[in-house]
Amino acid sequence: MPAFRYEAVDATGRPRRGLLDAASARAVRDVLRGDGLFPTAVEPAAKPFAAKADGTRLAPAILALTTRQLATLVGSGMPLDQALGAVAEQADHPGAVRVLGAIREQVAAGESLSGALSRFPRTFSELYCGLVAVGAESGQLGGVLSRLADYLEARQALRQKFAMALIYPALVTVIALAVIATLMLYVVPQIVAVYQQSRQTLPWLTRALIASSEFLRTTGWYWLALLAAIGVVAVLLLRHERWRERWHALLLATPVVGSVLSGLDTARFASTLSILTGSGAPLMRALDTAAGVIWARPIRAAAHAAAAHVRQGVSLARALASQRVFPALLVHLVANGEQSGQLPAMLERAAREQDADVERRLTWLAALVQPVLIVVMGGIVLVLVLAVMLPIVSMNQLIR
Repeated sequence: MPAFRYEAVDATGRPRRGLLDAASARAVRDVLRGDGLFPTAVEPAAKPFAAKADGTRLAPAILALTTRQLATLVGSGMPLDQALGAVAEQADHPGAVRVLGAIREQVAAGESLSGALSRFPRTFSELYCGLVAVGAESGQLGGVLSRLADYLEARQALRQKFAMALIYPALVTVIALAVIATLMLYVVPQIVAVYQQSRQTLPWLTRALIASSEFLRTTGWYWLALLAAIGVVAVLLLRHERWRERWHALLLATPVVGSVLSGLDTARFASTLSILTGSGAPLMRALDTAAGVIWARPIRAAAHAAAAHVRQGVSLARALASQRVFPALLVHLVANGEQSGQLPAMLERAAREQDADVERRLTWLAALVQPVLIVVMGGIVLVLVLAVMLPIVSMNQLIR
């Protein structure tokens, strides 16, 4: 749908201008009159950057860096239009240049910054746009962008630590499975042909290996097809909210994994709530927005239920405690924040504590999983080697 720039005046004579998506200029005028505005000029918007930026998605690291640069410039007093242009000039990533150029064009045409950001949902989440809107409304856009940059950088650092904790175990598993598959599908059949010519009685371990190799060679494609079918069915089921809730509940009940996922969601919830309340957003709006960033459906439902209790007049700490999902540390810090009037600071501290707890669990998990994988995979390879070597040892003993 094409975009149109408009200029209009309201009932008090104040000028208004902005950007609207509509089928025609006449449709834009109808929308403006419906909003109580009197259009004075409507023309198609030339959007060279926006046309190229459609579908562009920035990596989390680039988004965090861009947010930090924009926060610094806006906080220094530079006008928003100039700040967007300066950040676009400094950007090395072509996608960032296109997105920032499109946002600058829309802001220059009268669009609010949050509205311009919302046109790129693949890059800017609802949380991001909501925080920017709150900062613009409260006159603290620079401070909100700075805290948002802190939030994005912390999420990126934790994401990198999580990936680093999983890379080594995943690499060891893939290499070990490749070695085992090569032995079972190619090496073992060739050795079997030699043993069959000798016509000697093979050890039971070797016979089991031969039977397993033959079974995999015969039914291997069926197993792959079954795994693919299971994956497709799982994807289709997880599109439904009911099955997604069951899957998330199962993950949360899993030892270690559930603690890590719960800690990540709790930290994300507390950090988002801290930014919103510290920026002057009403508590109910902050709770609804913070609940929306939670990944696990059971915890998200608990956050919405807590918001409903707060709406009825219950304190936030009691509302969170009643759900029996959020950690006691978060509840105690929220209670202290409500009593002392420093709720944003206490929520930020709770988020830091949860992040630190997740990091400790990830470190412990990586330290435990790596040696276990090495021992298990080494044991499997040892069994395969013994199954291959035992007949050779038996033949040497017969020759002697």
